[in-house]
Amino acid sequence: MKRTGPLDTGCPVLRSLKHVGEVWSFLILRDALGGATRFDEFQRNLDIAPNILTSRLNSLVESGLMERRRYSERPPRDEYHLTQRGRDFKPVVQALLAFGNQHFAPEGESVVIVNRETGEHADPMMIDRRSGRPLSDPVFTNAAGPAASERIRRRYPSMNEPMQHREADR
Repeated sequence: MKRTGPLDTGCPVLRSLKHVGEVWSFLILRDALGGATRFDEFQRNLDIAPNILTSRLNSLVESGLMERRRYSERPPRDEYHLTQRGRDFKPVVQALLAFGNQHFAPEGESVVIVNRETGEHADPMMIDRRSGRPLSDPVFTNAAGPAASERIRRRYPSMNEPMQHREADR
């Protein structure tokens, strides 16, 4: 039997991409984070075929990122609302927006993140909650977690072993 994608080794990046890595799913989540809830809103905003939108919405509901809420019985119509899991995706969208503006917008920024109270542009940065240091600091690296498979443990140092500087981390 042919594999249709990478083998699930327990990698959290791969597992996340299986739920949000398809472009339409990502854009639906982006629009939902912006307030869209109805099928016609998503269809109009994204110019997406109805059958593809239906499939992606179903997938996002099955993944626990969105939930259906009936707003009309005749005809039956549902709204799609983000769950907490879906709302937790917001920093990912913001990080990709900032990355795209920095590296793939030769004409300039078409969308920016702003502070509603001051109108100032925000510059997203991921930080370690404990130390307050940016995660881009070379002191941070990936390590095998407590539930890591043997395959992951071969790729990443253990949390309990002293970290050796690896060429890939520099």
